[in-house]
Amino acid sequence: MAFVSLGCPKNQVDSEVMLATLRSAGMEIVEEDIYADVVVVNTCAFIQSAKEEAIESILDVAWLRENRDLRGIVVTGCLAQRYGDELLKEIPEIDAVCGVGNLDDIVDAVRHAYEHGGKADEEKFKAISCPEAQKLGGDRAVTPPEYSVYLKISEGCDNRCTYCVIPYLRGKFRSRPMEDIIAEARDLVALGAKEIVLVSQDTTRYGLDLYGDFRLDALLAELCKIDGLCWIRLLYCYPDEITEGLIDVMAREEKIVKYIDMPIQHISDNILRAMNRRGDGKLVRDCVKKLRERIPGLVLRTTVIVGFPGETKENFAELAEYLKEAKFDRLGVFTYSAEEGTPAARIKEGKVAEKTKQHRLDVIMKNQMDIHEKNNRKFVGETLDVLCEGFDIPSGVHAGRCYADAPEIDGKVFFTAPKKIPAGAFVRVNINDAVEYDLYGEAVL
Repeated sequence: MAFVSLGCPKNQVDSEVMLATLRSAGMEIVEEDIYADVVVVNTCAFIQSAKEEAIESILDVAWLRENRDLRGIVVTGCLAQRYGDELLKEIPEIDAVCGVGNLDDIVDAVRHAYEHGGKADEEKFKAISCPEAQKLGGDRAVTPPEYSVYLKISEGCDNRCTYCVIPYLRGKFRSRPMEDIIAEARDLVALGAKEIVLVSQDTTRYGLDLYGDFRLDALLAELCKIDGLCWIRLLYCYPDEITEGLIDVMAREEKIVKYIDMPIQHISDNILRAMNRRGDGKLVRDCVKKLRERIPGLVLRTTVIVGFPGETKENFAELAEYLKEAKFDRLGVFTYSAEEGTPAARIKEGKVAEKTKQHRLDVIMKNQMDIHEKNNRKFVGETLDVLCEGFDIPSGVHAGRCYADAPEIDGKVFFTAPKKIPAGAFVRVNINDAVEYDLYGEAVL
């Protein structure tokens, strides 16, 4: 069987849990879906484009049934959780669906798809229950690259931002016990992990439900004690939950890379209220200022949404001006997507035209390209620790990442070296150039 994993790193962790379960049941995993008897498509349904990608991937796999030896198709993840019945009805090639609360049912789903797949008179397999029914953690079959891995520390979300469907798909916020996370981190390092990236829907809220207060700082302090672990990176933080303890541990501990992903979504007070975001524009401004003052060299990544219902020209101008002023080191922009079932999707007044949304996105990204290149040029002349990710034989150039770049979403460091550097090794690189999103340099051996 084969796996197609779509969406965010949190979904990738779910895929790895299901892979481990299937292997424990004696099933063989192949890398190429054209050689598989059954294909599992683990889907995302966060925004419209993610849903479209998931449907296209399912249809691509369905092609294998007609043109190869594929016997069954299983769809899991957020799209299955949200539209399980509709998927089975509208895409008859699908033989089984499992929701996000039913990862443990994956073996039964795959067996059903293998034994009964493609038979019109056979009943379909469906396992979709409350997302909170799924136990947290579990064994994982870590997928490459093993040297840089994601570690999910909690599941679900209690924030109820009006545009976001995640709480309806993933359930309420649940933290994993700290000892379980530490044990998993030790196992990942034993398997070769040099970098661990902490992920959840709301990373900075970690511990509030289990321990009565925020414990991300304590968790980070314990992770830093693990021998062999070099980098710890934070994604998906909220500005109103950045505690003094978190700032202190990040400033103090060398293993915690000076990088925070902190989506702000907007800066205009009335848009933030309409989004049901906690805090106002002042809180965001103060948080960014404090982080940069207290953590020297910090790289700040954020994301914003343009075209939210009611966003006026003045609201957008305020956002664009703040982004030019704040000069975030890394920035992603989304156009607002109305997701059915969310409060924002029911707003009738102040809708922004798609053309206007795209224009606003283009304006911000054009400004950000200049900011990004200027920020990157600060590294020219420095010598950075780079985690090597590969070597391109034709060009003779290595590629890797420094502390300033998260896997998959940020830029690269391209460098030459007198000998081949293995993927997963750290190397010192003299930076001699910066172009838009990437750095260039020479290894110091």
